[in-house]
Amino acid sequence: MNIAVILAGGIGSRFGSSLPKQFLKIKNRTVLEICVEAFQKNSGIDEIAIVMNEAYIETTKKMAKDLQWSKVTKILSGGKERYESSVNAIKAFAEKPEIDAANFLIHDAARPLVTQRIINDTIAALEKNSAIMVAIPTTDTILELSSDKASIKNIPDRSFLYRCQTPQAFKYTLIKNAYELALADESIQATDDCGIVRKYLPDVKIHVVLGEERNMKLTYPDDIKIMEVLL
Repeated sequence: MNIAVILAGGIGSRFGSSLPKQFLKIKNRTVLEICVEAFQKNSGIDEIAIVMNEAYIETTKKMAKDLQWSKVTKILSGGKERYESSVNAIKAFAEKPEIDAANFLIHDAARPLVTQRIINDTIAALEKNSAIMVAIPTTDTILELSSDKASIKNIPDRSFLYRCQTPQAFKYTLIKNAYELALADESIQATDDCGIVRKYLPDVKIHVVLGEERNMKLTYPDDIKIMEVLL
């Protein structure tokens, strides 16, 4: 069983909009709608959970009903931090029969243009791997600065540098175990789920699936114009 978890709990503070960016529209469809329907139409996805800002849960339930998102089985409240939203989804499925044999694909709603190829390749990679990161090669030279950020400390070889995307995917038992260890750490810091696995289960190999430039993250207002063109 493949369960897609769509993280849509953010409020878009950097975006500067009165609405969370997942409810903004790209060509007359909301960002959330475009994102959910990418997983809804994928034959490899069995269930979808949406983790939403509590103030918009009822709005999301109405959307799910009106748009006939048949695979959406849970609409959950998000946390203050991204990792808390992932934890809420993990806990929500804990009592589901045969959940230990399931896969979790955790995806940011702010990446609504995820392609069927990326989803399919991620699911296929889970047949032989227990943790997956979607990423693309960086085309820019990356600088490592000195501690005062006033000079260049290092210029890493960019042939080994990739930019992270989502979905990030895991065997359910693995990501559950990783977060159990993380939550026991009072100094927990996390930017994404693969980071949690890498820190708390360092012996686990994280396989990389090639992403796409199209799978960009909606971060700034001008990104809407780019996504309109891509659609």
